Amino acid sequence: MSGAPPGSSASPAAGWFERLTGDGGLPPRESLPRYVAPLPRRLENFGLHLAWLVVAINLAGTAFGFWYYRFQLAATPVVAWPVVPDSPAATLFIALSLAAWKLDAGRWAYPVHALAFFGCIKLGGWTPYVQLFLNGPGGIAPWLYWFLVLSHLAMVVEAFLIYRYFDFPVWAVAVAVAWYGFNDFVDYFVPLVGDYHHTYLRAEFVPGGIDHALAAHDLAAAAAVLLTLLATFLALATRVKKLERGGAHP
Repeated sequence: MSGAPPGSSASPAAGWFERLTGDGGLPPRESLPRYVAPLPRRLENFGLHLAWLVVAINLAGTAFGFWYYRFQLAATPVVAWPVVPDSPAATLFIALSLAAWKLDAGRWAYPVHALAFFGCIKLGGWTPYVQLFLNGPGGIAPWLYWFLVLSHLAMVVEAFLIYRYFDFPVWAVAVAVAWYGFNDFVDYFVPLVGDYHHTYLRAEFVPGGIDHALAAHDLAAAAAVLLTLLATFLALATRVKKLERGGAHP
């Protein structure tokens, strides 16, 4: 007869699952309020144990994102290219952040961690909102529509891994606030050159071009600014709660 003897360890699959969702080899999980650490412990651990796979997925997403923006970049002066592909930049930031943590990169990576958090919160929330409530499913392949929605929601999940290895020092948060605040300004209010630099909104497409006077422009702008403020609040709240518990470093 076959089978595990009494008192033996769990099956290989169960042991594999326990290793991937356990705390072994990871930064400790501090007891923080749910609003700054909303993910279950096992989900956090799973993402951190598979950090290199997550890095690879985000780098692939970055490449796809630049391909997706190819037409907008072609129509944009080169000087404004850094502020156009917001989502690919965010996936690149989170890939670099996780890689820097795995490689124990130290303080030089602090701005990258902050930018990754802001980017994943902001673009992870903004894109599903715009797709679901402003653009709608028209004018785009159904698979691409839902891919954009779901992949960006996954970015929000990634954002809440960062607190496990980053304490959000104020100077690093200030770097992210400055970048994403500037990005909002040139995307919706005063472009660097030419037209506004926000992602093309299908809700603004009219015969013969793009009409920024439509309500969709203002609604997208409001969402972007509010998400920048939300990311700022969450980053600083995480910092404060870590300090209260004695877990943060200067």
